[in-house]
Amino acid sequence: MKRSYAYILFPLAGMAFCLWYVCTATSDVVNSDYIRLVNSYLPDVWNPEKFFVADVLTRIPVNYLARILNVTFFDFSVRFDQILGILGLGLTGMAACAYARKEGLGFLTMTAVTLLIFSLNKWEMLTNGSGWAHFLTFAGFYYYYLVLDRVWKAEMVLGGQADRKDRIRLMVLPFIITLCIAGQYCAIYSGVLIAVYGFLALLPVLGRHFLKKETERPFWNRAVHSSGLPYIRYLLCILIPLALYMVSNAFTVEEHAGATDLTLMQAIQEKPKFFPAFFMKSFASMFLGGETMEQKFHFPNRLMLLIGLGVMAGYLLALWLNVKYRLYERTIFPLLLILSGGCSHVLILISRWIFLDQENYGMSSRYAVQFQMGIIGIVLTAALVWKLEGKKLRLKRRFSSMLAAAFCCVIVAGNLVTTADEIQKAPYRKDRYEEKVEAALHYEDVSDEDLERIFEYRKGPEKIRAALGILKDNHWNVYSRYDGEEQ
Repeated sequence: MKRSYAYILFPLAGMAFCLWYVCTATSDVVNSDYIRLVNSYLPDVWNPEKFFVADVLTRIPVNYLARILNVTFFDFSVRFDQILGILGLGLTGMAACAYARKEGLGFLTMTAVTLLIFSLNKWEMLTNGSGWAHFLTFAGFYYYYLVLDRVWKAEMVLGGQADRKDRIRLMVLPFIITLCIAGQYCAIYSGVLIAVYGFLALLPVLGRHFLKKETERPFWNRAVHSSGLPYIRYLLCILIPLALYMVSNAFTVEEHAGATDLTLMQAIQEKPKFFPAFFMKSFASMFLGGETMEQKFHFPNRLMLLIGLGVMAGYLLALWLNVKYRLYERTIFPLLLILSGGCSHVLILISRWIFLDQENYGMSSRYAVQFQMGIIGIVLTAALVWKLEGKKLRLKRRFSSMLAAAFCCVIVAGNLVTTADEIQKAPYRKDRYEEKVEAALHYEDVSDEDLERIFEYRKGPEKIRAALGILKDNHWNVYSRYDGEEQ
């Protein structure tokens, strides 16, 4: 296998594996979030009144197009959405592996990155096809960071002019990503880029103030004598779509089952230990999946907290390596991923502390896609440092780089254990989906309590019956195959 093709073949293998898992662990039948989607948007998916609403940006506009295609050509198939999600995950893998190839990090790094990106610690997102756009969102983040890294190298590292197409991409992509596909996840992406572009826009002024003479480091000399105007343009291209999203979000009415009625200050006073525990456990889920830790190994609470502290220490080590080896003078792609991953943990704590009775909520597999950005950044940082030290004398590697490499090996091993555990659970998950198929075909005879339990939707059995009625009347989803008859 030639290295030039590895960045495509590795993700293709990962996509094939995820497709096999999804087919093994699920059946093509609606459940959970799909009940709400069916009642909200079907049967008339072409109705403009359902699109032109004040909070349309929070509903992720690309979903409307996918829903039209799904109904028109695939009879509203959950499998169609699941495949879209796998394709989005594949694009993420291609972006990360393309970076590894470009930096000459080799097959070992590509293998580690592939194992992490296609780990089944995100099984819930893979099986619940309604969240397919989130995979595409993070693929967009990775691609944008790749483009920014190219511009950074051309202008800040080499002191030249970046490719015109890349500069245009930096201005156009935020409108597509934020307004069309990212939804609430734009907070991660926008926050990191606002900080980066704000710093770069001010760097020439700050540099001229603090650096009174030329330094021996060409990077900082170029930074000081550069113009901050291009970065102000890029910053505006982040702020404008973010502002539009925030306006749309102001019209959203959110309902969270099981959320507390306490204010933030009241929650801190009544349960002060909840917040640090929630935060640390969210980091722990990047070593082993939440279900694997709780149900398979029965880890005590204290051990999960220690694991979380260990992963947080890995973040700090990677940040320190970026500074110590001045990796930012060569590339910023890993650093952007680390910052995005860290911001994701903060964002989930801020948005999900309302579930005060669920300290382990941050360990849910639905958040693995966004948390894993930081882990990929750590792996790439360790690989870059290992390569830099390898140019010297391999027997004299520093303790910090060896520790980073060991951390990456432990994280990959933990993800392999989680994946193996999920593969073992796949037949049991399949059985639950088959129960949904049977219940959907005879939903008129199923009790209200069983409907809510089977379809994992707790907002009223009448809504479940209404959604299944819409699908049955139009011969969509499970009814397109069985037409209301018994299997």
